[in-house]
Amino acid sequence: MKRLENKIALVTGAAGGIGAATARSMAQEGARVVIADISDQAGEVVARDLRQGGADAFFVHLDITREDDWTAAIETTLSRHGGLDTLVNNAGLYLGKSLEDAVLSEWYKICAVNLTGVVLGTKIALPALRERARTSPQGSSIVNMSSIAGIKGSSVDPLYSMTKGGVTMFTKATAIEFGRKGYRIRVNSVHPDAVQTDMTARYQRDKVGKDDPAALESYRQAIAASLPIQRLATPEDVAAAVVFLASDQAGFMTGSSLVVDGGATA
Repeated sequence: MKRLENKIALVTGAAGGIGAATARSMAQEGARVVIADISDQAGEVVARDLRQGGADAFFVHLDITREDDWTAAIETTLSRHGGLDTLVNNAGLYLGKSLEDAVLSEWYKICAVNLTGVVLGTKIALPALRERARTSPQGSSIVNMSSIAGIKGSSVDPLYSMTKGGVTMFTKATAIEFGRKGYRIRVNSVHPDAVQTDMTARYQRDKVGKDDPAALESYRQAIAASLPIQRLATPEDVAAAVVFLASDQAGFMTGSSLVVDGGATA
């Protein structure tokens, strides 16, 4: 039996990068997957590709900073599937600026995406997750995407580090709250290092010059060489951690921080 057989999962930021890889991995493990993203066209493509591969997947438009969008996404999920087993709060924003260079509007934006989005998703999905947990052997699950910048300071992007630190503590606090209330909802966080996604590629190009492929490759090799594992992470590396935490194999894990960083924090 597949690890997520008959489970229903909603993944935010699933139109690309880690989110899309997570949706694919969850579908491969038997989950019915809701692809949620603000990018409609790309999200529809991911959902279509999964369906063509035999998975049960559909797309919902979701701006995670909007309460109405969250309410609609959860209602659509319940209407289609009748429940929700796993919420993956994956969508996030990386600024890549020092404190001196960042402006107030950028701070508001990164807070809205990285913090408010997680709070809204958790709060609005809570009743559905709690109800589904009543009949699930290991309960329901929330997986929050944090970062190693959420457990150690980042001099490159201190505002990002602050928001991801908030996700880390929110994960622990809600794990305790839901556990003590008997909700049977496990809440855990995943902490990647640099993952080769479009978002990190844009940052890397900005650092070395967009029209210098050789310098870009050299920069990436330097990052890989700094890690004990000697390579950069792929979205699939992170997706594997999410699948594990969503599965019943992680039934005794809640409030945990699962680090997927190639040894960077070691």
